[in-house]
Amino acid sequence: MRLPAAVQPFLTWLTAKPAPGEPASPRKPITYVAEAIGLVIGGCAVSALTLTMLSAAQPLFWLLLFAGLLATSSGLGLFQVVIFHHCSHGTVFSTRERNRLVGRLVSAVLLFKHFDVYQKEHMLHHNANKLFTDEDEFTDFVVGICDLRTALDRRALWRQLLTLLVSPVFHGRFLWKRIKGSLASHERSHNLIGIGVWAALLIGAALTHMLIVVLVAWVLPVTVLLQIATVFRILCEHRLPSVDIIALRGKQLVCEATAGVFPGLFPPRHNARSFRGLAAWSGWWANMLTVQLFVRLFVLVGDAPCHDFHHRRPGKRWTNYVHARQMDIEAGCPGFPLNYIETWGLFRAVDENFAAMARAPADLLG
Repeated sequence: MRLPAAVQPFLTWLTAKPAPGEPASPRKPITYVAEAIGLVIGGCAVSALTLTMLSAAQPLFWLLLFAGLLATSSGLGLFQVVIFHHCSHGTVFSTRERNRLVGRLVSAVLLFKHFDVYQKEHMLHHNANKLFTDEDEFTDFVVGICDLRTALDRRALWRQLLTLLVSPVFHGRFLWKRIKGSLASHERSHNLIGIGVWAALLIGAALTHMLIVVLVAWVLPVTVLLQIATVFRILCEHRLPSVDIIALRGKQLVCEATAGVFPGLFPPRHNARSFRGLAAWSGWWANMLTVQLFVRLFVLVGDAPCHDFHHRRPGKRWTNYVHARQMDIEAGCPGFPLNYIETWGLFRAVDENFAAMARAPADLLG
């Protein structure tokens, strides 16, 4: 979409789709690291100050707390989707040792699966012969953690998903699996680092009478909120193609099993000078600056909207994913039998995936 030049960079970031002919603005991997750190620290600071300085009876309290928690969750998502993930591909830092060091530190502190284990499993996920099998991390998450099954009615899948998101049992089970994968891993030193960081944080908070503040400003985003975002992100990253395509494997499966998922709606066609056009444009901007902005910050962080590009072209071009994917589209995606597929809107993408699962045979996954 192309709109006035002043708002175009913002819209390109928000939708992860460039305007026709828009020049790329190259970014280095370290800028994503700095962004993640800034969002986490800034978000925690806003939440902590809000909890200690304002009363819950004040409307400003809830607005600032929401903003703080959203910023923290967005930063955590960047650590998960961008830094931890791309460290496993060795493309964040210049050396394998530094990628591994940072990846292991992130996994220990943020309760992610031990980096070495994750890296091995993630490489299998990129193998078309393993996608949608018992060895695939996507299958393990959808079936093993979310208990979402093929051949269920689409509405039943939505009911199951919404029930999971508010279920203490689900979040407890999910968190326990994360803790075991992180703090009870095969490496004692890795476990001790994570245990030490978390023990120091919680004990220090208790001794300084700041435990409630820490639980809300930090523990809530790193557990429940991150888990909700992860569920939505995983469910829109891949979709089930037909059984025949899964059986064939190869590049056709890669093409049909991934799709771009872009926050946003197409702009209205009406002229803003008419009453009808003004109403349409006002509604469009309201949606973009609320629902779609929230989705971009909370779920589709970093290069998550272009996950299909990552599966086709895993490598260093991920830092400029918006323009790199568009250039690949315009070139016809050489080397693949099908050009890119895309969906506008997170919830539509999840719904399309559920529709594909409903059409699939029972127990196709797992």
